Amino acid sequence: MGADTTTGFDVEAQMFLEANPDITSVELVFPDMNAVPRGKWLPANAIGKLAKGNVRLPRSTYALDIWGVDVEATGLAIATGDPDGICYPVPGTLTRMPWSARPMAQVLMTMREPDRTTPCPYDPRHVLGTVVDRFRQKGLTPVAATELEFYLVDADTTPGGHPRPPRRPGPGRRLDGPQVYDLEVTQDFSAFLHDITDACRVQNLPADTTIAEFGPGQFEINLLHVADVVTAADQAFMFRRLVKAVARRHSLVATFMAKPYAEHPGNGLHVHTSLLDSQGQNVFSGSADALAAPLRHAIAGLLATMPDTQAVFAPHANSYRRFQPDSFAPVSPVWGMDHRAVAVRVPSQTGPDARLEHRVAGADANPYLVLTAILGGILHGLENQNDPGEPLTGDSKLDETPPLTGNWSAAIEAFAGSPFVTDVFGRDYQNVYADCRRYECGQFATTITDFEYQTYLHRL
Repeated sequence: MGADTTTGFDVEAQMFLEANPDITSVELVFPDMNAVPRGKWLPANAIGKLAKGNVRLPRSTYALDIWGVDVEATGLAIATGDPDGICYPVPGTLTRMPWSARPMAQVLMTMREPDRTTPCPYDPRHVLGTVVDRFRQKGLTPVAATELEFYLVDADTTPGGHPRPPRRPGPGRRLDGPQVYDLEVTQDFSAFLHDITDACRVQNLPADTTIAEFGPGQFEINLLHVADVVTAADQAFMFRRLVKAVARRHSLVATFMAKPYAEHPGNGLHVHTSLLDSQGQNVFSGSADALAAPLRHAIAGLLATMPDTQAVFAPHANSYRRFQPDSFAPVSPVWGMDHRAVAVRVPSQTGPDARLEHRVAGADANPYLVLTAILGGILHGLENQNDPGEPLTGDSKLDETPPLTGNWSAAIEAFAGSPFVTDVFGRDYQNVYADCRRYECGQFATTITDFEYQTYLHRL
């Protein structure tokens, strides 16, 4: 972060506080490996510390497991003294927190090594930024938009801790079945959805369309395309936080868990991506009769690298329950034209709207890492001039293509041993990510569940 950026944030902070004199505290937000917000609070009158790099946080904060615990195998915590990184604000991200009971602001943070120059290799923003730089060196600018699905659930779970769909405001009936595109359901939850829209406006998040999705209490809100992929990931990360916070104000819980209900569709994180050349032209634009060569190569690269990066798109144990046949979650690395059962869909192939849609990631995935894997796959396809083969059509059979793995451990080991992942994510991040996932996987493997007791205790 150079002097100009530092000076720029000082000015930004001063103008913000002058316009918002009621703000008393600023929340410093760091996205960890699981896209869980971490950080600390800072008094508003101490905000000058940020641009000067006078705020610190342990580097290991980025590599906590899903329970918020240090994973010894990473070697980042107490084994090396748990050293601090130097924290800096991301310019343009200082905003009010409209859901807060007291006037507060938040700012997205990044971290550098103790030399104050080298980016922290465990910061997911930095991991994504290195891939974006490789496109920039080729004179290309990736453009991305995200679509996030989530469930609203009742604040009170069942006695066993299972979620329950919320009651419809007004009628009071609990949602219990499919509601796709149901405008009455959307209207019933309009107070919550309007608060989402208002909060997005305050926080400069480009929320677009809102729809009721298939599951009871499931919604999808789309964010507009951004010609800065790191910013697109920032927006997806902050949007998740915003939705959960607004839901709490309505005495509800919003969850981006990949598969909250066994009998209903899961939550996806769909990413629309295109590429602009140095003249601002979309290189994915072809003709009505044929895909542009760069788009074909990009699709092929994504399909080829998908098995190695599935541990990013499906990071947790529950993630693998989402990949069910006939569930609108892709089960095989295939592509198609405007086909929602495929892993890579092409909604449009001509003009400025030409793009691909990557449909594999669950809403539980880290958007920075998802975009890193997607851009890395596109880059792989462009550099190797790969061809994706024929698209899946309405008459094709998905089971003719080898499926993505349903084995979490196998996906982790594929990620850990992949030269492609080393090239895109860097060896340090590859190792730390794999170690954290192995630990989480091990915890699940050795935990005896209620279902096991119900099945075996009295019968065997």
